[in-house]
Amino acid sequence: VCPYLGFATVRQVVATDTKGKLGEVTPEKAMSNYRKALEKGLLKIMSKMGISVLNSYQGAQIFEALGVGKEVVDYAFTGAHSRIGGVGFAEIAEESLVRHRAAFEVDPEEGKTLNLGDPGYNRYRKSGESHALTTDVIKNFHTFVRDGKKEDYDDYVKVTLASDPITIKDILDFKVPASGVSLDEVEPAEEIVKRFTTAAMSMGALSPEAHETLAIAMNRIGGKSDSGEGGEDPRRFQPYANGDHARSYIKQIASGRFGVSAHYLVNADELEIKMAQGAKPGEGGQLPGHKVNALIARLRNTQPGVQLISPPPHHDIYSIEDLAQLIHDLKEVNPKAKVTVKLVSESGVGTVAAGVAKASADNILISGHDGGTAASPLSSTKHAGLPWELGISEAHQVLMMNNLRNLVTLRTDGGLRTGRDVIIAAILGAEQMNFGTIAMIAMGCVYVRKCHLNNCPVGVATTDPKWRAKFKGTPDHVVNFMMGVAEEAREIMATLGVRSLDDLIGRPQQYLKQREVPDHPKANTIDLSAVLADKADDDEVRICTSKRNDGIHKPALDLQILEDLAAHTGGSETGNPT
Repeated sequence: VCPYLGFATVRQVVATDTKGKLGEVTPEKAMSNYRKALEKGLLKIMSKMGISVLNSYQGAQIFEALGVGKEVVDYAFTGAHSRIGGVGFAEIAEESLVRHRAAFEVDPEEGKTLNLGDPGYNRYRKSGESHALTTDVIKNFHTFVRDGKKEDYDDYVKVTLASDPITIKDILDFKVPASGVSLDEVEPAEEIVKRFTTAAMSMGALSPEAHETLAIAMNRIGGKSDSGEGGEDPRRFQPYANGDHARSYIKQIASGRFGVSAHYLVNADELEIKMAQGAKPGEGGQLPGHKVNALIARLRNTQPGVQLISPPPHHDIYSIEDLAQLIHDLKEVNPKAKVTVKLVSESGVGTVAAGVAKASADNILISGHDGGTAASPLSSTKHAGLPWELGISEAHQVLMMNNLRNLVTLRTDGGLRTGRDVIIAAILGAEQMNFGTIAMIAMGCVYVRKCHLNNCPVGVATTDPKWRAKFKGTPDHVVNFMMGVAEEAREIMATLGVRSLDDLIGRPQQYLKQREVPDHPKANTIDLSAVLADKADDDEVRICTSKRNDGIHKPALDLQILEDLAAHTGGSETGNPT
């Protein structure tokens, strides 16, 4: 850490403040403020890992590299995990030189140095880095959800695929057989959408209107909506007069236990234990105080205006045994509900998933780093979490190797937006797919990244009545999106020659391959062989992932074991195996 340039910059900013924007601040005071900001930021980063002593970080290597090649890792970060390879020293040097030239070369026409410009790291800029959600994507998407026309959906998909590869799924391609099947033979969209869920977005993070709209839409199509960790208004537990149901199918239990009560838990079909968030692993949920109005305070059993932060760890869960106890307790409260455990995509998540399966969870959600709340700090959204593709493939493979895959249903999220994404997720091992940010956009979100300020211009992410009045979203918009995604998935299934999504799940060697990206040396340094590996033959995968009852497939009893046991114990009085 070399703070001298920072201090010099602060002094220069103060010295050049001719318009008095900084007030009467002195250079000394400004440098003191700068130091305090650095210290707060350092403590914030340290608190994410829960290690409180700085010396304990030295040599700990509690990080994972993403897209860094073996030669760089072996030389500079020996022992670090880098599962998919990536750039070497040559590519890193070239990037540094490109930026240096942009800063120091003289424009021959203008006779002056070039402007580095806005790189677009946060808000999208045409001259900046590539973003998955651009103004063109959002414009085409809003057109589609309003009218539901297939040609508008096709335009939306075309725009999403137009940019350079941004995520791992963008450098994957399908292995298309010589002949497919007729679209009429593929399972209907109405069945596919039953696998869809919405991400856990709480009341308070979303406006009550947006939160309710999502629940109504998912209930109409037989999907699942997630309440998030902010509780739910009891008035939504009963059907409305028009026949709509606004009750969230999934109720979340997070570390803060906001809104969690026995009444809340019994009014659910699925209970989700949030161990972490994909967009900001190591941090708890955060709701700024100015978004906590009287309604939110009532639902969360707190006071208006109080900032609400769920602790990063669950203080009653420090082992798989503790998790098993919580799962047991939740099933005692609501015996009919499935229990889901939300995990974060990271190296080693497969081992954790195996433990969760042994703890009697019904579903496991592997959450990726794309998406997540816009109230997250920039350091979290940019530098924390890993792609869902890595997590779901590892979880599926490890569960298969340990003969646990048939105990749980796998679900994933983290930037799923199209039918193509759904099919890739299924092939990598997911049986259910979760949509978050894109569902908000379907309700009218225009992606101005002001969720934390409580002045969302379209009333999606605000609790202020002034802005809530601007909400124009309807359940039909969300239904149109979900059905459009399902229809696109059906078309891809037809070209792949499969009639049911079950026939794709967990078969990357059969249906996926890595593609070469023209004129993109960085993308072509990636090695996805570990992601596309099969840990079992096709028949084993089929047995483990098919014939599930409501997404759950418990292992069949081994009759031979029962017969051996009966012979050993003498059987029952009726002569049948005990």
